[in-house]
Amino acid sequence: MSRNILLIEPNYSNKYPPMGLMKLATYYRKRGDDVRFFKGDLKFFAAQLLCEEFLAEVNDPKLGKQVPKLIEHIKIGKFVPLDAIPNFRNSEQASLLNKYRLRYRKSQFPQFDVVGVTTLFTFYWRETVGTINYAKNFCSENGRMIVGGIASSILHEQVFQECGIKPICGLLDKPGMLDDDSDDIIDELPLDYSILDEIDYQYPASNAYLSYMTRGCPRKCVFCAVPRLEPEYKDYIKLKEQIQQTNERFGAQKDLLLLDNNVFASKHFDKIINEINECGFGRGATYVPESEYDIAMKNLRDGYNVRAYTRKMIVLYDRISNKLPETEQADFYLKREKRNLLYAQVASPDAIIEFDDTARPLHEKYFKRLKRMRIVDFNQGVDARLVTDKKMEKLAESNIQPLRIAFDHYSMKDTYEMAIRSAAKHGIKKLANYLLYNFEDKPDDLYYRLSINIDLCHELSVTIYSFPMKYHPIDDPDYCYNREYIGKHWNRKFIRSIQAVLNATKGKVSRGNSFFQEAFGKDIDEFHKILWMPEAFIIHRFKYKDNLTTEWWEKFNHLDEAQLNKLKGVVAANLFDETTATGDPAVDELLKYYHMHSACA
Repeated sequence: MSRNILLIEPNYSNKYPPMGLMKLATYYRKRGDDVRFFKGDLKFFAAQLLCEEFLAEVNDPKLGKQVPKLIEHIKIGKFVPLDAIPNFRNSEQASLLNKYRLRYRKSQFPQFDVVGVTTLFTFYWRETVGTINYAKNFCSENGRMIVGGIASSILHEQVFQECGIKPICGLLDKPGMLDDDSDDIIDELPLDYSILDEIDYQYPASNAYLSYMTRGCPRKCVFCAVPRLEPEYKDYIKLKEQIQQTNERFGAQKDLLLLDNNVFASKHFDKIINEINECGFGRGATYVPESEYDIAMKNLRDGYNVRAYTRKMIVLYDRISNKLPETEQADFYLKREKRNLLYAQVASPDAIIEFDDTARPLHEKYFKRLKRMRIVDFNQGVDARLVTDKKMEKLAESNIQPLRIAFDHYSMKDTYEMAIRSAAKHGIKKLANYLLYNFEDKPDDLYYRLSINIDLCHELSVTIYSFPMKYHPIDDPDYCYNREYIGKHWNRKFIRSIQAVLNATKGKVSRGNSFFQEAFGKDIDEFHKILWMPEAFIIHRFKYKDNLTTEWWEKFNHLDEAQLNKLKGVVAANLFDETTATGDPAVDELLKYYHMHSACA
């Protein structure tokens, strides 16, 4: 018997689509179940579901454009939105709508047989727990709640304590883990990309195959969660079949993002690169994207995720309309209106298929498919300690851009430099690295690692983008739910200063020497100055550079040792307001500059 499945991602910001839920969508759809995906405000989603039932009951396509007003009324109960709908307030339809409003108030929402919630970072804890608990409202009396992902695997006992649900820890990497009669290994299934067209949220990393070719890592770094999430190192997972299945259903994707944690550790490394190249990602790779219109129409005709592709087609019609001359826009609008194809909530697949002869030529006319470069990206980075010239030469056969190499601590300097030089030698010119800080390192270590990259860029004529990453404990009860942890060699002000610089650089540090010196200082002494600098002066560097910053620095350097220690004791805590004072006039005069933080940042 077909089941109704609801898959939910909490409403936090994240770069990558939820691979686990996309695999679950494939799994359940293979079993003939109806699958729905949502990311956003669950209270809005509840009202949306009730509105859909209302529209199905009244069967009035003219209400399609009124959906936002109908949802608002169901959710908040105010009649102002309804007054904007002609002749609606006192109609039979309005009386019927009130029934759905009452259901919303009583949390009597449409029910699903399986409700699955994914979890990501532990510092999204409150958002995640709130989502899990609210999602229970959508689970039928005999239904099943599934919770999995990174945060729930790490803090599984806490999930049970706060939600009463025992989460799935780690991977769904064995047959029968969700249904006894299934032979599927869910973790190895291709992703269902169609669910991304069901939501408004746009993931920054889109139009890419997301996959793994290895799992786990043989290293057991104390700061890393991978050994707990993927305890066994699996050194080869087939890619070609997943890509073929993705192409057949969703069309070719532009890029290949591999989330392997240590691909260099695989004894099948050469085989992995060969397969990547065979899948169309060899050096200099390009492709011509398939038509979004064709993909959506094919899946609608096949009856595959009709909800998503109905919504997609309405989006494509709107894009076509925006390209048309004004006179043709009106004609196109009237033709859509006649077939109730203006709003996804009331559009029918049959009407979309009937409209194909009109819409397809226009889409082909205004949306050309041009050749584009495609890249492969081992997004979690590679292990510099396992780099050899032979491996780097092999990797260079793929269109790797950028090559990401971890530089977690300064003691890796020689190993890291050797890896960069090997990459440059074999023609890999675009690189990036991850710089862990706030662990057991000192602030100076971060500066020196950054400056090494600047020097290597100039020496080797390569581009290295650095991404400093602040360490957070994954299971310390005082810090795993937030971002407040401060390493033993750091303080709150130093952390905030680094974050202020990175806010200005959008989280990355590029190759330019003048850029680097302006952001982090021309030498270690200037770096120290920036660490102690008022935050407003860091963020608005050029605005205050020649006036207030100069004043602050002159007064800072005129303090004696005792005064300086007193100032630093206050500044290190990074808590400033108008009442912050030490009783020393010279110190308190300097603290006034730090009061500008909230007003200017």
